[in-house]
Amino acid sequence: MRNIWVPAALLMAAAGWGANQFSPLLGAYERDLGLSASTATGLLAVYVVGLVPGLLLGGPLADRRGRKPVVCWAIVLNAVATAALMLGAHQVPWLVVGRVLVGISTGSVLAAGAAWVRELSHPPFGSATEDGAGARRAGALLAAGFSLSGFGSALVATWGPAPLISAYAPHLVLCAMTLPWALRCPETRVRGEGSAPRGRALRDPRFWRAVAPVAPWVFVTPPVAFAVLPGLVTAHQPRLQVLCAGVATLLAPGLGALVQPLARRLARHGPRLTAVIGLTGGSAGLVLAAVAGWFVSPWLGLPAALLLGVSYGFTSTYCLTMVGRIAGPTELAGLTAVMWVLAYVGFFVPFVVSLLAPIVPAQVVLLVLAGLALLALLAREQPDGDGQERRRAQRVQRLRDAGVL
Repeated sequence: MRNIWVPAALLMAAAGWGANQFSPLLGAYERDLGLSASTATGLLAVYVVGLVPGLLLGGPLADRRGRKPVVCWAIVLNAVATAALMLGAHQVPWLVVGRVLVGISTGSVLAAGAAWVRELSHPPFGSATEDGAGARRAGALLAAGFSLSGFGSALVATWGPAPLISAYAPHLVLCAMTLPWALRCPETRVRGEGSAPRGRALRDPRFWRAVAPVAPWVFVTPPVAFAVLPGLVTAHQPRLQVLCAGVATLLAPGLGALVQPLARRLARHGPRLTAVIGLTGGSAGLVLAAVAGWFVSPWLGLPAALLLGVSYGFTSTYCLTMVGRIAGPTELAGLTAVMWVLAYVGFFVPFVVSLLAPIVPAQVVLLVLAGLALLALLAREQPDGDGQERRRAQRVQRLRDAGVL
């Protein structure tokens, strides 16, 4: 039973690969298919149109019917979406179809898969004991898929044959290898959970006070690193844009995965610190990205991408850890789904930057975002909020000890 969570976690990596393999190819689509910058970034953002229903339906469905069937069927749909993106090399409407299907499938995996990996990490399944390892594993494998897919597809698009087709082949191979292995994993949804009261976790003020202000910044920083920054720092050498986007995709989500163990250890002393590091790091990364864009300097872009990756790692760990503390087993997948919906609001940032480009330089937009990240930190910070939560828990426990509850 050791490491029984590994196959399910690899499906998270496959979903992350499928979600982000398109991102570094924006420059290639602009160059080879003649798409405008706003159309290309719009295709990046349309992924969220499918992601939201995938999250909102997949999460509660996994709570009712089980994690395993939802995740496995979603990976099948993920592979179908990749096939549609391959057809998009010849007919652009297939790109829209592929991106929407990627969103639906990834949304289902994000919610149900995170809960599945978390519960597989802590047998007996449904146990209240939780040390945060499951959330860390799910986030780390997802981030690994995000980062490696972008770098791999960028390499193929730069030097490989038929780049807008062959760049997607590794994802199909990954799905074919990981899905049969994951089918051997057990279901973790405890029988009888479906009749438990629902909706309490979503009404918990801790979610809206502590998680909601931070969640959008989980996916503000990585898209800036791989969809906005490469175009700014390669303005004098546009043919290097795809390669730079691949490197940024490797660095930002990749470093995000590497720092998550550190974020987890810090969270043991209180989750607030992970939010502080994530948002201040994101703000600093956005400022440095603006400076790199003004000087058209790929070398300044590298540390900017690294800071944006640190932000991604800390904010995602913070949000997943807080959701795990707030939600019980019957609502874990559903509340995780709501958290990811809020997180993916940040994926619209490159599209907004491209729309504003004729009137507002991208560098100015990045500076505004840096200021908003600090405001989000202030919104999350509540006077002695963690102390209030501890005192509330102590009062509840005293009432239980007295037989009142």
